[in-house]
Amino acid sequence: MNLISIQKPSRYINKEINAIYKKAPVKVALAFPDIYEIGMSHLGLKILYKIINDLPFASAERVFSPWIDLEAQMKSGNIILESLEFNRPLREFDIIGFSLQYELSFTTVLNILSLGGVPLRTEDRVEHLFPLVIAGGPCTVNPFPMSPFIDAFLIGDGEDAIKEILNIYYLWKSEGDGKKESLFYALSNIEGIYVPAIHKTPLNIFNKSTKKEYLIKRRFIQNLDDAPYPENPVIPYTAIIHDRINIEVSRGCSMGCRFCQAGIIYRPVRERSPDKVLDLAKKNLKNTGYDEVSFTSLSAGDYSCLLQIVKNFNNLFHKKRISLSLPSLRVASINRNILKEIRTVRKTGFTIAPEAGTHRLRNVINKDFSDSDYENALKILFEEGWHKLKLYFMIGLPTETTKDIEGIIQMVMLALKIAKQNTKRRVNINIGISPFVPKAHTPFQWYGQNPINEMEEKKGYITKKLSKKGVYIKTHNLNMSLLEAAFSRGDAKLSSLIEIAWSLGCRLDGWSEVFDFDKWKEAMNRTGLDVEEYAKKTYTFTDTLPWEKIDTGVTKEFLWKEYQKGLSGNITIDCRKVCHNCGLRCDQKLRRYENNNISYTTSQPLHFMPIRIRAEFSKTGLLKYLSHLEVMSVIIRALRRADVNLEYSKGYHPVPEISFGPPLAVGVAGLSEYFDMKVLQPFDLTTYKKNINAVLPEGIYIKDMAVIPFDTESLNSFIKRYEYEIKGLKLTNINKFLSEKEIFFKRNQKEVNLRNMLEEVKQINENTVSIILVDHEETKVRLSEILQVIMNTPFEELDITRISLYGWKSGWIKPLQKNSLQMVDYID
Repeated sequence: MNLISIQKPSRYINKEINAIYKKAPVKVALAFPDIYEIGMSHLGLKILYKIINDLPFASAERVFSPWIDLEAQMKSGNIILESLEFNRPLREFDIIGFSLQYELSFTTVLNILSLGGVPLRTEDRVEHLFPLVIAGGPCTVNPFPMSPFIDAFLIGDGEDAIKEILNIYYLWKSEGDGKKESLFYALSNIEGIYVPAIHKTPLNIFNKSTKKEYLIKRRFIQNLDDAPYPENPVIPYTAIIHDRINIEVSRGCSMGCRFCQAGIIYRPVRERSPDKVLDLAKKNLKNTGYDEVSFTSLSAGDYSCLLQIVKNFNNLFHKKRISLSLPSLRVASINRNILKEIRTVRKTGFTIAPEAGTHRLRNVINKDFSDSDYENALKILFEEGWHKLKLYFMIGLPTETTKDIEGIIQMVMLALKIAKQNTKRRVNINIGISPFVPKAHTPFQWYGQNPINEMEEKKGYITKKLSKKGVYIKTHNLNMSLLEAAFSRGDAKLSSLIEIAWSLGCRLDGWSEVFDFDKWKEAMNRTGLDVEEYAKKTYTFTDTLPWEKIDTGVTKEFLWKEYQKGLSGNITIDCRKVCHNCGLRCDQKLRRYENNNISYTTSQPLHFMPIRIRAEFSKTGLLKYLSHLEVMSVIIRALRRADVNLEYSKGYHPVPEISFGPPLAVGVAGLSEYFDMKVLQPFDLTTYKKNINAVLPEGIYIKDMAVIPFDTESLNSFIKRYEYEIKGLKLTNINKFLSEKEIFFKRNQKEVNLRNMLEEVKQINENTVSIILVDHEETKVRLSEILQVIMNTPFEELDITRISLYGWKSGWIKPLQKNSLQMVDYID
């Protein structure tokens, strides 16, 4: 399939650096129910990819949802969804594993199964050799809305459980009776596994009169240092949502925010040791070439050795211009010393989540900070030079009043005021407003969501009051939140609604440009199910909750007690200070590490003055679908992996001193492309050319390198002539074109004479044409405009290669031609 007409075709090509191509008896498709950029940002997928591929009898390949443009082509051409690694059709895998991170991904799960040729329901897969379909992730703590579609749910941490699942499958496949019933029964005996066809539910596939009573206990690993963690993750070609190295410094949170599901289902807090964190950072940076690391956690600011580890990280990496970022921090955890360390290389954006606008409501939700804490945190941020800030708030929280809504506006205005007092430039403040969504297994699981019209009024009021105040406001789609609330606390009846909505065309529902609530309303009409009734429903303690058969380890009694404390406005302090008897038995030794005061430093090699290098490279094969920015990113990361000591620019945001020649269009290959870079000596051309090529992906190759004078004309200024070979071009209009003296083309608001830009056209063979284009005076030639005028063939049907680039120096010469440069001799 030609991908030129598809948005971001680099999503769909394989051969990324660090991708694993392994053949094994048990083939697992790690299917993420969203597009590539979202799935490749998910740490859990990277962890499972490593664990499965480390097993001798199993292999993992990746599958993502196509975007709507490619999906349309697949359906019209009867093309089946395949994996990235081996282009293996989804239906040919042994196991398909979904990660359920978000309730609005449910229809996309069905869409992926359908595109992959796999029946949607367990009952339609059980008598045939279809893959086993499993799912994990936070949404599985209430698995019932998806229970007819998933054969087995893994509740909790998957590092150990996935090995047990694959061991059972391997034995069943190699030595078992081949019946899904025996496989399902074996899986149901694993702790943390819920099998709807076996456990006592309305789903009755095997016609058993008796089924297992059950209480599924969540799995969790005890020690993060012993848990597998990727050291050489796959490096995407395209920019992903979290385009950096993510090191999980801790799992779980002890702060007890009453709306937060993750704070309950990832308990207890377990910290990764500082030595392990730094070791993982070292290995990941070496194997990827990224220039940013994020220390991730539900509450990174509460990591017990944060200041020490940030200092040690900077000691190790700041001379390599590796920056550090932290996710959203609690107001009370913002620390001036930590900010000073973070800004050592460059200041990344900063996020604070106050959630509520008044101290009273923050007590209700157990967000323990005062107005003065908030003011002090803002002063520290702006005094330390931050000019980008994100503030997140929620509306519709339990007991919320108009004073709390006014409080949000006042907190935003206070941020603007403090920014103005402490900075001398414009500050970029972004405000996020999201509706409260009640979640299963939280203290607020009993509280119903506010009606849509009430939240619409609150959202509109805040937006109106803050308009023209110099802030950017992003609000969440209320209908999306309505569905999220319904599925979070829903039951198995909702499965029919999900299936009907999918059949009407719903998928990728988390994307505003795709989401269509009218289709959901039609599905509600057909099924008689009203999602607003599910979302608004208020429960009492004596009610049986649909998700009670899933045991997170935190008792219902504790959650109810927290709910009542919240309604009364009482705070529950950090449970690492006082045990509140939530039901878990915590190992305190794994929850906090003491500062060991060890200082890490790294010796830097002795460097001489920088030199300027010009490199010639080719871009061919599938990598012709990379954009210019993607090619730049691939090469710069490869230079870092090859330990090239790049010279960096000065200022607040240092970047490598590297510049590329004229960009190639997406889908156009290039045989002689160029870039210039400044590097620190010593730099042996032969050695580094070999080292760089060894770490570049298949399709990009360094052909030649030379040292050039610093005053050499830039590539974009020097290059003015372009030679192309085009296969599949029909030259029906060419003679008419060549006979004209002027052929004008409207570019933006300017008329451009294309005839002056076409120097030569000749037929090489029956199917291939050579075209040479030149810039005219100060106007750059564009191949796409020339082809639009002279061809009758759709652009996506052409195979285009740029053969050579030239500049003028007493004749047309190539940028690395010996007589084009005063070559520089230097001593390594």
